[in-house]
Amino acid sequence: MQLSTSFKFLIWSILILVPLFGQGQNFQIRGRVVDSQTEETLGGVTVVLRNTQYGTNTNSGGSFSIENVLAEKYTLAISYPGYNIYEKIIRLDQDLDLGVIPMVKFGSEGTGAALQKTIRSANVSRLLVERPNFVGGNMFYGIPPAPKEVVGNFYLDTKWNLASILLYRDQQVLEGFRARYNINSNQFELMEPENNLVSTMQGFRVQNIVWMDSSYKVPRYFVNGMDFREEGAPISGFFEVIVEGELPLMRRTLAVFKESNYNVALMVGNRNDEIIKRNVYYYLKGKDLYPVPKKRKEIFEIFGDKAAEMEKFAEENSINFKEKSSVFTLFTYYNSLFPGFVPIMSQLLDETD
Repeated sequence: MQLSTSFKFLIWSILILVPLFGQGQNFQIRGRVVDSQTEETLGGVTVVLRNTQYGTNTNSGGSFSIENVLAEKYTLAISYPGYNIYEKIIRLDQDLDLGVIPMVKFGSEGTGAALQKTIRSANVSRLLVERPNFVGGNMFYGIPPAPKEVVGNFYLDTKWNLASILLYRDQQVLEGFRARYNINSNQFELMEPENNLVSTMQGFRVQNIVWMDSSYKVPRYFVNGMDFREEGAPISGFFEVIVEGELPLMRRTLAVFKESNYNVALMVGNRNDEIIKRNVYYYLKGKDLYPVPKKRKEIFEIFGDKAAEMEKFAEENSINFKEKSSVFTLFTYYNSLFPGFVPIMSQLLDETD
């Protein structure tokens, strides 16, 4: 079947005119992503326009370019493991060069203002995109001024400690690295022994790690919660083994972000946001973890047929159960009653609360 001359002319016209109509309406977005503290470029960073098909990754020099983007308002989102998400509202009506874009690491110290700015930027961006009619068409009121800073960090220990690391894969052991652990992202940061380059490793790859505490000069032992169960389910994150033996005592450190409760009108409350760390103590039976009870009577019950002996020990030594060290003292004594007991440490280190 042959097409009529007029129909072929119509198709030809469309093929010619569609690109012409599109000219001047497709634009380029480009920029360069760096670490906010070191200003080093970040390669492999994900850059997308939310709720669209547009996206790319930065090259080894931290640069990116998104081509042929239609004129419109977008939310630019930039994400990279170990860093806070960066979001920015852009209105595209010409080629856009965003210049240098700083990314803020989880737990970065001295970057409270930058971290808070990133958090607020993300919240406001989503407000504009997801609720465009909020308070009458892209207007919003009553957003409080950014708190002065974020106090604290997400690191279990901010210092770099010499470590020995056992990986799940092939039971490979890494020696000679200095390490620190980010509780929030469940990541280890590793500093190479010779050139001081820092890399990251996801926590799920690490079975256990021993590091030499640089302050107390004693080894500290950490095991992956994936190998244990609480209420029948594995746990994400790492536990420090405080006391080994017949009934091990373990500690998990949690980091909680607490927002400022400052009241501008009344000038009361805490002006700063805080990252608060809390210790939770567990005892281990087989593969099951149980929180150490807070009530005195319930604590003795976990020692089974030695409950009376443990209670007598606590009374004779005037153990104060309001102190966290009391739990350490009880478990150390209990495990010493069994052959082969070797204490890991002589005192409870780094009490957080």
